[in-house]
Amino acid sequence: MVASVALAAALAGCTGSMEIDSGPSSPPPDPQPAAVAQLPGSASTLVTGDEAVPLALTASRELFTQAQAVLLAPADDEAAIARAASLAVALGAPVLLTGEDNPGVGEELLRLSATTLLPVGEVDLTGIDLTSMNVQPVPAETSAAGELLGIDLTDAPAGSGADVHSLADLARGAVVSGPAGVADAAGHMPALLTGEPVEGIQLLADGAPEQLAAVGTARAAGATVTVLEGDPRASAAQLADVGDTEAVVGLGTSFGDPETFQWQAETALSGTQLPGGGQLAFDSARYVGLYGSPHTEVLGALGEQGTSETIDRAAQLASAYQAHTEDVVVPTLEIIVTVATVAAGGDGNYSQEWPAEGFVPLVEAAAEAGQYVVLDFQPGRATFLEQVQQYEELLDYPHVGIALDPEWRITADELPGERIGSVSAAEVNDVITYVADYVREQRLPQKIVMIHQFRTSMVTDRSDLLTSRPEVEIVIHADGFGTPEQKQDTWQSVRAGAPAGIHWGWKVFYDEDDPRMNSAEVMAVEPMPEFVSYQ
Repeated sequence: MVASVALAAALAGCTGSMEIDSGPSSPPPDPQPAAVAQLPGSASTLVTGDEAVPLALTASRELFTQAQAVLLAPADDEAAIARAASLAVALGAPVLLTGEDNPGVGEELLRLSATTLLPVGEVDLTGIDLTSMNVQPVPAETSAAGELLGIDLTDAPAGSGADVHSLADLARGAVVSGPAGVADAAGHMPALLTGEPVEGIQLLADGAPEQLAAVGTARAAGATVTVLEGDPRASAAQLADVGDTEAVVGLGTSFGDPETFQWQAETALSGTQLPGGGQLAFDSARYVGLYGSPHTEVLGALGEQGTSETIDRAAQLASAYQAHTEDVVVPTLEIIVTVATVAAGGDGNYSQEWPAEGFVPLVEAAAEAGQYVVLDFQPGRATFLEQVQQYEELLDYPHVGIALDPEWRITADELPGERIGSVSAAEVNDVITYVADYVREQRLPQKIVMIHQFRTSMVTDRSDLLTSRPEVEIVIHADGFGTPEQKQDTWQSVRAGAPAGIHWGWKVFYDEDDPRMNSAEVMAVEPMPEFVSYQ
C-alpha cells in the first residue's frame, strides 16, 4: 500500500511530457505491379460474341494472371468505357464492366486477387464483395487521375480512343476524356508500378463497339492490335510489319470458326506475299505470261530463250496489259512439267515427268523478279493427282500454282493424240483438295488451280467442281485457237453453265491465231480475262 502511494505521488509530481516507445515501425511495402499479364493459353484463340461484358471478362481471363488494381466502368456508358480502357492501357491493368453480370465480375476479381478497384463513371458494385477492398474513384481531371494512380498522363486528342480503331493506336498514357468515378471511396490507394507488357501477342479485332473494353485490356497486356474484318489474309499487307508473334487472338464474329481463324491468321502473320501483293490470288491482280517448257522450244514461247531472257520477255508481255486495267498485272510463267508422249515410258503412263529440281532455277528466278509460276501437267494415263504430288517440293514456293490439261488425260486403252482427252470433276476435285490441304498445312498464300478447256466434253460433270475451298482459286482457261470470232465462240461455249466462283483465262497463240489479237482486244473481251497466256 505504501509502495503504491509512493508511485502515484511520483507520477503526479512529473511536470514534463513523456514519450512512449511503441517499438519498431514497419516500412511501407514496396510498390507492386498493377497487374501481371500472360500469353493466352493457346497459340490461337478466337473470342466471338457481340456483348461487351463477357468480351471484357474473357479478355481479362486470357491475358492476366493477377491484378492488384482493376479499372471498372458501367456497361451502359460508352464514354466511361472509353476512358477506363485508355486508363487501363496507361496503367497496364484490365478493365471490367459492371451492371449486367456483377457475379461474373466478382468471380474475376477474386481470380485476379484484386485489392483495389478504380471506378470510372457511375459503376454498380451491387453483389461484388468489397471486404478489405480499396475503392478509389478516378477523378475526371487528367492531372488528378495521374496523381491518384502515380503515373504520367496526358489528354488524348479529341475523338481519340473513343472507338476500337483509335484505341488500337492510342499512345500509352494518353487518356480519353470522360466522367469521374462515382462510388463510395474506401481504404487507400496503394503505390503501384505499371504492369509489364508481354511481348508477342497479336490481337485481330473486327472493330465492333462492344469490343472497346476488351481491346483496352489486350493493349494493357502488351498486345499489338490490328483492326480488320473477315479473312485476315485479305489484310496481309496491313500485317506485314508485325514482329514475332507468340500468340494470336481474334476478337469478333467475322472470322469464322476457330480452326479457320487459326490457319488464316497464322498465314496472314507469316508476312509472305504473292508477286501481285497480298495473299489472295485475285485481289486486284491479273496474270499475263508465257507458256511452254524450258527444256524445249517446240512446246511454246517460254522455251525459246534462256532463263533471264524468259523473265524479261514475260515482264514486257505483262506491261503491255497494264494500261488496260487498274489491277496489278503480274508477269507469269506457265511451265510444262509433264508432257504427254507417244512412247509409254518406263512407268507406262505415256507422259514424261521431268525432274522437279530441274525447274528450280527458273522458279527461283521468277520469284526474284516478282513473277508468278504455274506448273502445267499433261498426265497421259496417269491421274492428275499422281503427277501433282510428285512436284510437291515446287508447291512449297508461295508463288507457284498448277494447271491441269485434260486434252492429254487419256484412258488405259488410248494413246495421246488419238482424241481430245477429258477428266472428271471428281478427279479434278482430288487435286483441288490436295493442293488446298497443303496450302492450309503450310500456311501459304492462295494458289491458282487452273483447268485448260476448249470443249465442254473435256471436263465431265463440271457443275460438281469444288470451288468453295478458300485456300485456292479455280481458273478455267479457254485455250482454243483460230480467228477472233472462233475464239469468242469457244469462250462463250466454255463459259456456259460453269459453276459459280470460277475465274477465267484466255490463251493467245503466236502462230495459230490469225489474226492474233493484241492486248487491247484481249482485254475488251467480256468478261475481262483474269489470266492470259501466250503459246
